[in-house]
Amino acid sequence: MSQETELRRKRPLGRRHEAACKVCGHPEREELESQWCAWANTSELAKQYGLSRDSIYRHCHALGLFERRGRNLKGALERIIEHADGVTVNAAAVVSAIQAYAKINSAGQWVDRTEQVKLNDLFARMSTQGLEAYAREGTLPDWFTSIVGATPSDSEEDPEDE
Repeated sequence: MSQETELRRKRPLGRRHEAACKVCGHPEREELESQWCAWANTSELAKQYGLSRDSIYRHCHALGLFERRGRNLKGALERIIEHADGVTVNAAAVVSAIQAYAKINSAGQWVDRTEQVKLNDLFARMSTQGLEAYAREGTLPDWFTSIVGATPSDSEEDPEDE
């Protein structure tokens, strides 16, 4: 018995739910829960296991499985990506699903990746002449600005006006 199931049985609501729940008494309960949390179609699961959609949803609400399912967004996106060749979709929809998939970490959290540039590391790469030119004239080498992007002296607005 899983630790999660054991904790539910200790709570009165958990015992009351389990006594009346057809899913809790089903011999393939763990497999059903696993498939549901992996974004299997609830209607198909109901047919497969001889249950109603409503009983599956009641069970999942009572046991807090929606949170677990929500952490598994990658599973839902995997299903979309796998079936992309079997349905009529445009390329943009498939690319969007793949982009979303790439932003979800193993814990099911959405992570917008950002690039960080350490300016000290870039200055350390500059030659002595480059550093002297920067000190005298405030000019940076082309390779520096291509990595960092526009600097205040490159912008059209004066940064002191902000």
